[in-house]
Amino acid sequence: MRHFHFNSVAEIRHAAMQVGASHVAFLDDPRAIREALARKVPVGHATAGNAIAIHPMEGCDGDADGRPSDLTWRRYERFARGGAKLIWFEATAVCREGRANPRQLWIHPRTTAGLAALLEMLRRTHRETWGSDNDLLIPVQLTHSGRFSWPHRIIAVHNPLVDRKTATPADQPPISDDELERLEDRFVDAARLALEAGFTAVDVKATHGYLAFELLGARTREGRYGGPLENRARFLRNIIGKIRAEFGSRLLLAMRLGCYEGLPYVRDAATGVGVPMEHTVPYEYGFGVNTANPHEIDMDEVKRAAGWFRDDGVELLSVSLGVPYFNPHIGRPFEKPDEGNYEQPEHPLLGVDRHFRVVAELQKSCPGLPMVGAGYSWLQKFAVNAGAYNLQAGAARFFGMGRNALADPDFARDVLETGELSERHVCKTLSYCSYLMRQKNHPLGQFPTGCPPFDKDGYGQIMKAARESARGPK
Repeated sequence: MRHFHFNSVAEIRHAAMQVGASHVAFLDDPRAIREALARKVPVGHATAGNAIAIHPMEGCDGDADGRPSDLTWRRYERFARGGAKLIWFEATAVCREGRANPRQLWIHPRTTAGLAALLEMLRRTHRETWGSDNDLLIPVQLTHSGRFSWPHRIIAVHNPLVDRKTATPADQPPISDDELERLEDRFVDAARLALEAGFTAVDVKATHGYLAFELLGARTREGRYGGPLENRARFLRNIIGKIRAEFGSRLLLAMRLGCYEGLPYVRDAATGVGVPMEHTVPYEYGFGVNTANPHEIDMDEVKRAAGWFRDDGVELLSVSLGVPYFNPHIGRPFEKPDEGNYEQPEHPLLGVDRHFRVVAELQKSCPGLPMVGAGYSWLQKFAVNAGAYNLQAGAARFFGMGRNALADPDFARDVLETGELSERHVCKTLSYCSYLMRQKNHPLGQFPTGCPPFDKDGYGQIMKAARESARGPK
């Protein structure tokens, strides 16, 4: 079903009012938009030169050993020229068994030099284009993919619905407390290598259903890392504490925090619309989930955890929602699902509203912790109107774009020059990037992902090959 049919701010503002998206508001004046997004943002001991961020957009295009490829270099060169002053470097595994796919970047002694060269190119290109990189922030996202690791799943806790959705055996043992304690040190080792490569900021990733995020929701897990929230946050807090103790102020600490897991959804065979899997209450699974009504977010739990992370030394927080593997509409409101997935079960403006509400409430609860807002891409050319409004209202410190950075890596330049996004280049949330990410029938076990409609030179032939592979032999 087509939802986006707006030609003016007035039209989309009226639609938001009609569907009850009360947290979705817009600035009209391009000059005010430019001023809001051009403002500098203090982050710890650093300062970002503007309030525009590119979310960590994984390209699935490394080599078998986790090194960046030519496509990786191309993507970051385009980001560097674009003008955003917060370029959040993509998910980079801290160990082989924690990779989400066989082409995910992986930081270890044999890949550090390649990552250092890529980072140097990114900074040099940005400096040549924009005059300075002293105000450019580039946190590298350190990750362990946990339940979604390749080729073997590593689970933190059993959730019967997620187990069914992911075909996880009911008798698979969760990762042990001792293994988790050793894994904390792998994150510290990865942070050390990141510093050697030239990164001055690291993100301990805790979102999208991956290991640290699944631990945050592990209410039914026994031992040191499960049960009460204090235990569920232990893994992340230990990592943050160890990195801070080892490197002090040499590394700025960031986190991408998933603030709500939600229920797994499936495609209704009759309508094609997404429906939540049948569940009972209390629903004792997932971080930020109201156990009495899992369709609602438990902001008390989220605020408590965010406050702990801030006090432990996290200086920058990027907020996300949902798990793309089983409820993509929550994290990425879309106009068209990737092939075979379900249609939107709600108006996408309600998904945008959910993002804005959570970030605003969390930013208010931690005013000294700058936060990156998300959920903008579905708004298309009006995303900057909403982003500028949120910054002006104090509902976030950064306006962040993910999918649109693949479609239009120069979007920040357009905004800073005109206060608008280009209608011809803006992401239409048609999920081609998600489609490519899901395609595994490739000689390297994974197709690279990008934006075929707006980056035909980079991904046109890749999309054609992926479709042919999906159809199988003639």
